[in-house]
Amino acid sequence: MNRLSFDQLAVCSWSLKPESPQQLVAQLREIPLARVQLALDPLLDKPAWAEARGMFADAGVSVVSGMIETGAEDYSTPASIRATGGLLPDAPFERLLARAPRHADLLDAFGLDKVSFHAGFIPHIPNAPKRKIIKERLAALAGVFAARGKLLLLETGQETARTLAAFLDEVALPNVRVNFDPGNMLLYSMGDPVAALELLLPRIAQIHIKDAVPSGDIERWGVEQPAGEGSVDWERFFAVLAGADYAGDLVIERECGSAPIPEIARAAAFLGKFLG
Repeated sequence: MNRLSFDQLAVCSWSLKPESPQQLVAQLREIPLARVQLALDPLLDKPAWAEARGMFADAGVSVVSGMIETGAEDYSTPASIRATGGLLPDAPFERLLARAPRHADLLDAFGLDKVSFHAGFIPHIPNAPKRKIIKERLAALAGVFAARGKLLLLETGQETARTLAAFLDEVALPNVRVNFDPGNMLLYSMGDPVAALELLLPRIAQIHIKDAVPSGDIERWGVEQPAGEGSVDWERFFAVLAGADYAGDLVIERECGSAPIPEIARAAAFLGKFLG
């Protein structure tokens, strides 16, 4: 059993809400971390991000993976994101599929081999019509990235780990893996994060470090917290990872809260007890 390393730690760029690559570099220095999972859509849509690659290289910032958005997602309630998120809405999916080759170009430019996204709520019933649509659309999107040698990672939490594992067995796409988020499991009230981690571990290519307190009701959000301040049993969580010699990235994500830099810095300090 190997102790996990602080060198595996990174942070999600969108947690910091930067307006430019220069601002992101400055924010990373405050935490301090020099590794980041990068939201790719600003690099396609905002001129301020055109020189990001060179700025990161000059500042010693390493990009570990990318993230892509599916479109106009409404996270007001679980019901609203169920209707607007992932691969089911037609227009956002068509836009995502059309942009995927450009996302792959960015992955090539940064020397990356993986990108994560939310596929949406996968129905628990195997023959559900919506599940068939998600399977077909995932195959189309994954094919774009497979042709470029890239992994496509599904975020966890909007369904149980058992449903996700069965779904991945059904689609049998070799470049589709899991971005595991223990906080999401609690926010969506989809089960114990450590049990889910144990079930999905062979499929996991990246981990988001996020914490939360569950509501216990799938129609009401749980409450997100900085890592170490919610209901995730981090001691058990990291024991599972260490026992499996997990060597992937551990990416801190903070989507709520009013002070992301001090909260992420506090989470990084907390995680030091599990990292060598």
